Amino acid sequence: MAQLAAIHRAWRGNGLVQTIFRTSATNFLVMVVVTLTSIVTARMYGVDGKGELSAIVFWPTLLAGVVGFGLPTSLIYNLKHLKGEAEHLVRASFLFQIPVSAVVGTVAWIGLPTWLGNYPPEVIAITRWYTASMLPVLLVINLVSALAQSKGKFAVYNGVRLFVPLCNLVGLVALWAVGNLSLRDSALVFAATSVLVVSWALFSMAEDIRIERIQGFKDLKAARALFGYGSKVFGVELLGTLYSQFDKLVILSMLTARDLGLYTVVFALSRVYNVVQMAITNVIFPKVTGMDNDRIIATVGRAFRLSLLLMTVVVVPTMFIGRFLMGILFGAPFLEASTAFYVLCFECILGGGSWILASSFNAMGRPGLVLLRQSIALVITVALLFLLTPAYGLNGIAIALLIGAVIRLALTLASMRIVFRVPLKGMLFDRNDFRFLAERMKEKKRNKGASDHADRG
Repeated sequence: MAQLAAIHRAWRGNGLVQTIFRTSATNFLVMVVVTLTSIVTARMYGVDGKGELSAIVFWPTLLAGVVGFGLPTSLIYNLKHLKGEAEHLVRASFLFQIPVSAVVGTVAWIGLPTWLGNYPPEVIAITRWYTASMLPVLLVINLVSALAQSKGKFAVYNGVRLFVPLCNLVGLVALWAVGNLSLRDSALVFAATSVLVVSWALFSMAEDIRIERIQGFKDLKAARALFGYGSKVFGVELLGTLYSQFDKLVILSMLTARDLGLYTVVFALSRVYNVVQMAITNVIFPKVTGMDNDRIIATVGRAFRLSLLLMTVVVVPTMFIGRFLMGILFGAPFLEASTAFYVLCFECILGGGSWILASSFNAMGRPGLVLLRQSIALVITVALLFLLTPAYGLNGIAIALLIGAVIRLALTLASMRIVFRVPLKGMLFDRNDFRFLAERMKEKKRNKGASDHADRG
């Protein structure tokens, strides 16, 4: 009972560590669900069919990132700095998505037959309606998630991230159970479950979302603030989206559906190492925004060092287990991409660490530094993708991404050293981190002891 009480306190607390703990747990569950979904789709459709389904669901995700205009991040930032303007900020950000969805959906409908020229007409037709219908849903999900983060409602934020893939998995298993192997019906399941989850999220955040009455001057002022900061981070986020999705674009244009099927499996499996780091990145930006620069650097630096140490210790033994499981769960054909899997594992932890550090620049109102970093890394990575992919296939893509992750991390550390005068040695190692961990463990032990005493009383 005492252990359960301690876990309950850790889970329910509102501090930075407790929030990261909950978000890490959610990330782990999401990773498990996504992996199970990948297994189900691989077994349902095989390598080629898996690639075709991946091509269908790829486009709305890409386009939502391209036309986000930095609004989710800007919403978090402005809600922290413009007290009392929440209603106008929220209304302006949500209403802007209506024309954006209509315009981009139309462009996608017209362009997809060309963009997917190597795919069967059935796949192109499914992708067109799926992209047009899912784009507004994903844009709303991004805004609701940002609003939940800024309001400290991480139950909604984590719920959206978990319930969408979980409902997708349940729907796919139901289709498989009745022998329905239609790509169209699988895409329909994905669209329907996303609508259900975003409806739940909107209902849960109803008191924070008021868009029924437009107030011209105040809403215009809020829009200026949103796009003012959004224009600073949009370049960063656009480059981040392109950086994370360009590998798929290269496969779509230069390789086959089979290659895309192989790649989506090994890439998703390698992301298991990003569970903790992604949780830290998602939580730490809204938590440290508004602090003084020294506290931001100290907090983010400690999170970076501890996460990188933990994941480095974990990655080497477990990636070999991952290859073994890949053959059992997905099937022997997917072992063809095992070398790419190894490379992507290391790319994952380096890239995750660099994003933790980059969150400090956004929190201090200096997103331009991240933009510069992303621009340089993207140019080099894209050049390497086109250079290495024809010769080495999926392995070439993985190597290009690894080199890009190293460049991003190096540029981030250099920026902190040059701009903020942070000693490089201090960012990579600080013996006080171990004291911090020891104090946390002692605190946990004291809480456990107090709980035991209360139970006995």
